[in-house]
Amino acid sequence: MKALILAAGLGTRLKPFTDHSPKALANVGNRTLLEYNLKNLAAQGVEEFIVNVHHKADMVEDFLQRHRCFGLKIAISDERRQLLDTGGGLKHTAWFFDDGKPFLIYNVDVVTTLNVQRIYAHHLKNKALATLAVSYRSASRYFLFDANHRLHGWRNVKTGEERRPLAANESLIPLAFGGIHVVNPEIFALMNDFGETFPITDAYLALAPLHCIAGYDMQGEKWADAGTPERLKEAAKLIAGNL
Repeated sequence: MKALILAAGLGTRLKPFTDHSPKALANVGNRTLLEYNLKNLAAQGVEEFIVNVHHKADMVEDFLQRHRCFGLKIAISDERRQLLDTGGGLKHTAWFFDDGKPFLIYNVDVVTTLNVQRIYAHHLKNKALATLAVSYRSASRYFLFDANHRLHGWRNVKTGEERRPLAANESLIPLAFGGIHVVNPEIFALMNDFGETFPITDAYLALAPLHCIAGYDMQGEKWADAGTPERLKEAAKLIAGNL
């Protein structure tokens, strides 16, 4: 299995730390988020990685070089010139996913007990274009799924914005996204009209009417968004087995 680690973001929620360092190098326990997730995924069978970089990109590359990539196969997707957002960042890595197999996308600031082999197997069984790890939890934005966990829309609770590319004859289930997805490489040929910079949510919603974008219920798994100083502490507790 190959994986894209999304680590290019500005990390504004982690200020003032990210004024001088990239969020990927924030410490969670006694290691950085990047190191923890690379080793965690490698232990679960991920064999090759590509890490996208933009904010303080040199520091991320220097960190990996100093640690000899922790003995892993790691490529870099360089977004120094322009931050491409999640969809553009994925599109920029098309060259890396050349084996025809589904691959993993993983936010660098996510810490979870989720077994990625299980979501990968679920993705293969359901023959979806993309499978998103989701759960019932409080959030400001939700993906909207039908009873079969097929994506129908998206909702921003704070702004009231709602997008429904697919009509539904039933009440839709709002589920919060966990920052982990399994995607078929066929998606690259379907993103030609999205330009260079765009969020992956836009692509999923646009593709949902003709392609299965599925949800994987990670309820029961422990999960932490380590994107703020307070939540970094929660993530450290999770890693230590105290959450």
